[in-house]
Amino acid sequence: MCIAIITTEHPDYPFILLNNRDEYLHRPTAPSTFWPPPHAHVLGGYDLHRAEHGTWLGVTRQGRIACLTNYREADPAALIQGVRSRGAIVNLFLRQDPQSHETTAEFAARLVAEDGVRGVGGFSLLFGNVRDVVKGVVEGGGEGGKKKGGLAIISNRTPDVEGLIWVAGAPHETTALSNSFYGDASWPKVVKGEEAVRVAVKESVERGDSKEELLERLFGLLSVDTLPRQRNGEEWDVYLNQLRHSIFVPPIGGVELDGVPSDRIAAAVDHEAVDATSGIYGTQKQSLILVDKKGMLTFVERTLFDGIGKPVEGGKVDRVFEFQVEGW
Repeated sequence: MCIAIITTEHPDYPFILLNNRDEYLHRPTAPSTFWPPPHAHVLGGYDLHRAEHGTWLGVTRQGRIACLTNYREADPAALIQGVRSRGAIVNLFLRQDPQSHETTAEFAARLVAEDGVRGVGGFSLLFGNVRDVVKGVVEGGGEGGKKKGGLAIISNRTPDVEGLIWVAGAPHETTALSNSFYGDASWPKVVKGEEAVRVAVKESVERGDSKEELLERLFGLLSVDTLPRQRNGEEWDVYLNQLRHSIFVPPIGGVELDGVPSDRIAAAVDHEAVDATSGIYGTQKQSLILVDKKGMLTFVERTLFDGIGKPVEGGKVDRVFEFQVEGW
């Protein structure tokens, strides 16, 4: 039950993205890095379980950014894993030629025309260029002063897959996307996440936080656990609906893990996992992306569990990348 939260409310960082990746801890995942040629302009982690090596979150040196969340089907028996990997859709956007001038809307049209939204499980894709967000914030609105602009959201679980939703195209916006359709207020983690980010940014500005202090404040927000604990006899598929309540998901599934030491969690991961899509589930990675008004981008990924699902010693490992967005 991943979550992505975007805000344009910070005066020094017109673009901020917060992301929790919730996944089965035994699913092998590569840490964020710049990818090997011919895609050396792409920065992000990627899945090692499926052949496509798709990603859930990535950014390019040219400012393209994409974040994908799976769609939680109302019917637990509905198709979850399609013939093709959902992460490959993110790759398709990020791997474009660095010199390409294809717009966000043009990519969406191409994705639909080429059936890129078919044959995969339900998803929502948040994508675009951070320059369009910052431009909208600095100029006080979207393209031509209209709302349209910023980043787009496309989904294959909405009535009109061609109808783009535009977000973060103006100042003072905070919006979140999880595992339902965009704007679904029945998901407490979305509503609470948006409000928590607004408060965190406001307090950070008032206190004059440094960038490092701001990052830690936001990581703290991503680590708030309000998940109701599984009741005795409650079926797993039923309990999964509770994940919509918490921004952070502690290790759950199979055995009682609330408050147990990391070595017992590690043992549970080994014991409970049948394959990469079973066993212990929880927030595996946390990511923050900040862009200032001059186009300096900071990407921080915090790993809570390693590539084979073992708790990271000390509870966290950060990978930090900073670069100037090209063509700013």
